Amino acid sequence: MDIRRGYFPIVLACYALSSPCFAADVLTYHNDNARTGWNPNEVVLTPSNVNASSFGLLFNLLVDGKVDAQPLYVSNAAVFGGTTSLGSHNLVIVATEHDSAYAFDADTGTLYWHASLVGPGETPSDDRGCSQVTPEIGVTATPVIDRDSGAKGTNGTIYVVAMSKSATAYHQRLHVLNLATGQEVPGSPVEIQASYAGSGPHNDGNGHVIFDPGAYKERPGLLLLNGTVYTAWSSHCDIAPYTSWIIGYDEKTLAQTRVLNLDPNGAPNSTFLSDGSGNAFWNSGAGPAADANGNIYALSANGPFDTTLLNEFPSNGDYGDTFLKLSTQGSLAVSDYFTPFDQASDAQNDGDLGSGGAIVLPDMIDGSGKVRHLAAGAGKDGNIYVVDRDNMGKFVPGATSNSYIYQELGGALPGGEFATAAYFNDSIYYGPEGGALRRFTITQARVNAFPAAMTSTVFAYPGVTPSVSSSGNSSGIVWAYENSRSGSGSAVLHAYDAIHLSELYNSNQVPQRDQFGEANKFIAPTICNGKVFVGTTNSVGVFGLLTARISRLPRALRHLPRTLRQADGLPRTSTVTARLTSFGKTQLRDSTVSGSSRTASTPTVSIFRLSPLSGTSRVRQTSLVPVRPTWFGRIRPPASVVSGSCKTAYSPTLSRFPLSQFSGISQLPQTSSAPARPTWFGRIQLPDSAVSGLCKMVYPPTQSGFRPSQSNGISQLQQTSLAPARPTLFGRIQPPASVVSGSCKRAYPPTLSHCRPSQFSGISRVPQISLAPARPTWFG
Repeated sequence: MDIRRGYFPIVLACYALSSPCFAADVLTYHNDNARTGWNPNEVVLTPSNVNASSFGLLFNLLVDGKVDAQPLYVSNAAVFGGTTSLGSHNLVIVATEHDSAYAFDADTGTLYWHASLVGPGETPSDDRGCSQVTPEIGVTATPVIDRDSGAKGTNGTIYVVAMSKSATAYHQRLHVLNLATGQEVPGSPVEIQASYAGSGPHNDGNGHVIFDPGAYKERPGLLLLNGTVYTAWSSHCDIAPYTSWIIGYDEKTLAQTRVLNLDPNGAPNSTFLSDGSGNAFWNSGAGPAADANGNIYALSANGPFDTTLLNEFPSNGDYGDTFLKLSTQGSLAVSDYFTPFDQASDAQNDGDLGSGGAIVLPDMIDGSGKVRHLAAGAGKDGNIYVVDRDNMGKFVPGATSNSYIYQELGGALPGGEFATAAYFNDSIYYGPEGGALRRFTITQARVNAFPAAMTSTVFAYPGVTPSVSSSGNSSGIVWAYENSRSGSGSAVLHAYDAIHLSELYNSNQVPQRDQFGEANKFIAPTICNGKVFVGTTNSVGVFGLLTARISRLPRALRHLPRTLRQADGLPRTSTVTARLTSFGKTQLRDSTVSGSSRTASTPTVSIFRLSPLSGTSRVRQTSLVPVRPTWFGRIRPPASVVSGSCKTAYSPTLSRFPLSQFSGISQLPQTSSAPARPTWFGRIQLPDSAVSGLCKMVYPPTQSGFRPSQSNGISQLQQTSLAPARPTLFGRIQPPASVVSGSCKRAYPPTLSHCRPSQFSGISRVPQISLAPARPTWFG
């Protein structure tokens, strides 16, 4: 194998095939079990609105390691914090090489849970002396999700394979997580072990080859098919000994139910792999494909192929460089196959057929009116192989061409294929190494030999695995991830019109806004519900329409001045921290604002974004309630937010914070479970306290020397780092009328030094608290 094979993607989506799927989900690699990469249910993103003016980076989801697995998308999923329901949310599931799994809110970036997949005293694996996945190996393969029929008692189940090591051993485990909580289900994880009859590499001397967890990584995405979770295995580079494994587990009981080895005897060997190793599954991250009848299709890598045939099948069971069809009826077994006539040369020269992935095509009618069931695949030799799934061709000893296959497009992919094709609307899309992404049309069940369209972009190694979004057969967009090896190595997201492959957008058009991280290998974009998710070496970039928030302003906030809603510019500052505050189930999300261009956008219940941020992270909101931006340092909101002779915006600083007088003060919204509290800026946060009695006053916070008036012995507040967020006073959001009564009405001005609240009629003192400092609280 070429040691450049490396990091790979993870994807799941909805297409009419065997595993259950919601209309707006991506639950497996490349959207469906056919691995078409097509989401036909995308009604938000269209060729008319995907452009640099209206589409771009919304936020970046930071994680603890490389994202080689494709992010998965689950719509309207139940989420729990322990036993407490947090409602239903659109989730993006991310897995990393640091052995972590995450569930983020796909619309806001809120982190709901994070699961570590290493055992006690363990760490992610080292790279095993191979640079393909480095510096650590954890989760490389795209997980798979079952929303309906997974482990008992869950609101959906995630299946993910993780590699780790202890002081004495390496481990490969199948982890089964509750989608709603991230917790392992009973019986999880399962240690992956296997044996198979044979005398090939790494045999036990008693007629069995043995699965050694340290010798493999699971690069191909998982396949969930008819209640079984299938895993397929790669070696570390070509470090022998290794063989070829597909292992299946019952998705409910987690019992091992299927084992197949495609190199059990290692014969004949080659000078490239002299011990008979080979036939692993690389596929640049592509999971094995499946058809609606429960058959599995996969491309094996270079290694032994036994040309001595028994009933047209290799007598030793060794299938190197082969397009495989596996039956799942009873035991897992090869039911048909295609092997190129020059397989021996491929094995000798590291010319893997299995460097790319397989794709199952929809049923088609040929020129004679016959229904054809086809699949396609390509590898390092640059040929596209189209097989008839009912008669794949097998192998013909002594042949000098591949005339026994349904169709071969010789040399169609100069540079070779290290990716997986996508399908849309009678077209198949391939992106070879060092070449343009190209569209091949299909006419009467035959792939046309010459591309109907090609991109102007040339994709360096490893080429590109395209994904397609559309609304049915219209509004098609082809998405491509460029792994640039020049300059900074930044990842680039491209969008192309699906017919002409003319470019609609790329993330370098507005780099200060849309660059999203360092590029990774074998990444496939995930497109769902108006957003695009793409992995990097430490994050997932989330792209979408930049204007979506304006039309979704909550009714309660529509009185805000137009200048605020349209995100007017703020004065320049060097470095300022921006923070969102929300009510009820409160959460804080921090973001650094730097550079010369800063604007604040509309706070809404669904989409909130501080833009542009000169390439830094975006501010995110909670999805439960309206949120308001808080201004820090000397940044002021647009002047028109507050109007009149005695109204100015907040100018909080870390020294003195004068809150100007507001006329017409009415009421501040309160939380569902407790009185609303003011928000303090910078890093000042307050401890909890029980304030009781009929006489109540509000404490302004401080870190030193603050004495509230008439405090009855309470001289100073303390700070805490764990306090929940509080409502922010700004613009026309004001404290309760029942607190500020009489002729003097002012809000409390928090500072880091001597800050005294104004006089309030009818409020005299707060009783002394013995157990905890008092917390400022608005009562009404």
